[in-house]
Amino acid sequence: MPVSASAIYFLNLRGDVLINRLYRDDVGGNMVDAFRMHIMQSKELGTCPVRQIGGCSFLYMRISNVYIVIVVSSNANVACAFKFVVEAVTLFKSYFGGAFDEDAIRNNFVLIYELLDEIMDFGYPQNLSPEILKLYITQEGVRSSFSSKHVDKPVPNATLQVTGAVGWRREGLVYKKNEVFLDIVESVNLLMSSKGSVLRCDVTGKVLMKCFLTGMPDLKLGLNDKIGLEKESQLKSRPTKSGKTIELDDVTFHQCVNLTRFNSEKTVSFVPPDGEFELMKYRITEGVNLPFRVLPTIKELGRTRMEVNVKVKSVFGAKMFALGVVIKIPVPKQTAKTNFQVTSGRAKYNAAIDCLVWKIRKFPGQTESTLSAEVELISTITEKKSLTRPPIQMEFQVPMFTASGLRVRFLKVWEKSGYNTVEWVRYITKAGSYEIRC
Repeated sequence: MPVSASAIYFLNLRGDVLINRLYRDDVGGNMVDAFRMHIMQSKELGTCPVRQIGGCSFLYMRISNVYIVIVVSSNANVACAFKFVVEAVTLFKSYFGGAFDEDAIRNNFVLIYELLDEIMDFGYPQNLSPEILKLYITQEGVRSSFSSKHVDKPVPNATLQVTGAVGWRREGLVYKKNEVFLDIVESVNLLMSSKGSVLRCDVTGKVLMKCFLTGMPDLKLGLNDKIGLEKESQLKSRPTKSGKTIELDDVTFHQCVNLTRFNSEKTVSFVPPDGEFELMKYRITEGVNLPFRVLPTIKELGRTRMEVNVKVKSVFGAKMFALGVVIKIPVPKQTAKTNFQVTSGRAKYNAAIDCLVWKIRKFPGQTESTLSAEVELISTITEKKSLTRPPIQMEFQVPMFTASGLRVRFLKVWEKSGYNTVEWVRYITKAGSYEIRC
């Protein structure tokens, strides 16, 4: 559901209108008075950025000493509205030299009106890319004495930038060494019972890229996802030897990805932005490779003693290792004294969080470590009740390992000059919500 704004207002902290633009005639011109009386003068100004008055909704955000208010008369996507405000402020700052406040608005009201007509049409957001808008709105903003003295130069080849689909990249980039860095970063979420059965498990991942490439290259990324490999097999009219395949869920792409080609060929083709960006996000719910298994055993020895035994096994390859492993084992609040024995790492009792904290700096693959602890409790007069213990929590990072099994099959770079490219690919899996009941 898109934003369908009826009006947008720029107000100072007193509620005076600095600039406003009406896009529809379904709201009256006195809407700003309603905002001043019912919102700005109330004590709830900073509690909720969305308020309804009458038949209209006010979506507002404070930037420096300016309130930006979007008025809508129908159901609208609030997240999209606030994203529009954030990107609009970024656009204004690019024209004003980094400043956006009441003085910058008063000094540049003509330019702001011109930009508002371009970035919103009949209440619907349009292109907010500074690189593209500066190609045909060439007026320079009045810069304050505190703003940057750097002036952005117009990007060449305006026709290509305005009419094409590469507004995120400018032409004329030149690098002595052409490199592409690709990182697959995954967070594994787990809830496991004390007996070792998996109650909930999924992986959320993202593909991060950093491109330093000359010209306007075209990149193609191949993954071992099931749908992409099946499509490739159909196009080649022969089976593809791919090994393990995985099914990606909830995939979202950066705007640079050619979605038409992805829908037809199931290949990730794109002209990358310059520098660092997030190419795609995904989620996996089946076939997750758990990096660790935790087997806890907790015994209550009378009213004032507990025995805690925790065994941690690393399931990933023997040539790999995990870094920064932290296991937090909850104990009762009335804990008085603890004694530890660990086969690796260090452990201590943290009274602030009521946990035994076990830290292992480097955990090799296909190994196991154990913790044995005796916990003495303060004797209480009240009758002992059955304890509901919080789950054991883990933190870790495992380089060159993916819990989903996702792998990069190929990363190809084409550019008309035919230069050579160096590609770097890394994998890392870290703990999201990794919990084991005890």
